[in-house]
Amino acid sequence: MFRILGAIAGYFALGFFGIFIGYFIGSILDRMRMLGAAGMNPFTAVRRQSVFLETVFVLMGALAKSDGRVSETEISHVEQFMQKLRMDAQHRLKAIELFKQGAKVDYDVHPQLNEFIAVCGYSDNLKEMLLVYLVILGLSDGQLNTNERGILEIIANRLGYGADALDQLIDMVMNRAHFASGQATSENALEDAYKALGVEKTSSDEEVKRAYRKLMSQYHPDKLMGQGVPEDMIAVATEQAKEIQTAYDLIKKNRDKVHK
Repeated sequence: MFRILGAIAGYFALGFFGIFIGYFIGSILDRMRMLGAAGMNPFTAVRRQSVFLETVFVLMGALAKSDGRVSETEISHVEQFMQKLRMDAQHRLKAIELFKQGAKVDYDVHPQLNEFIAVCGYSDNLKEMLLVYLVILGLSDGQLNTNERGILEIIANRLGYGADALDQLIDMVMNRAHFASGQATSENALEDAYKALGVEKTSSDEEVKRAYRKLMSQYHPDKLMGQGVPEDMIAVATEQAKEIQTAYDLIKKNRDKVHK
């Protein structure tokens, strides 16, 4: 029942995107109750999710076009992203429209960032998830070029991330991807695993465990949905969580051998 009401509320509040987001309001409200957020205004939740979605696609467009052209690899990545969201034809058209808006020459990312910060900036998890989605797109062709790095720095800076924090996030996402794609070899797998968790080989067992638990908490579906990430966008977070788990398991297995 809540799903239907959410879809209706979303439609009247935000049009087609509102239907897509509002349909999941019922399950979101249930999850938010578990997080102690019961009673949140459904229209507020719809608004947060709508702004999150809009910002993701607009900034994806800006990032893809930052080097002068949108590559086939980037287009393919965005297509796969929309498939994961199970968007229907109307929602896909809206998402493409937003992507093209961001891909316009000399597009100014600041107004969209202002709106995102005003509506979603209360949550460090939402800010990090936005950056993670963008970093994954930037790395879709294997590396970040100078222009992509530049726009990521602008976005990260507005979200409160310094250059070092952005470097660490990029390194973590890149090395998690090695596990997902099978690129990690026996020679560098352990090194990649440490980078995926944002720790060093010299870090203590407790430091490694603390980093692992923090990351798993950040990517927990209930927490992300309670803060405003649409349910179908949780798929990317789930992939990240699996890669984090794989990295931690490898580190723990290696350390257990050493301690014996």
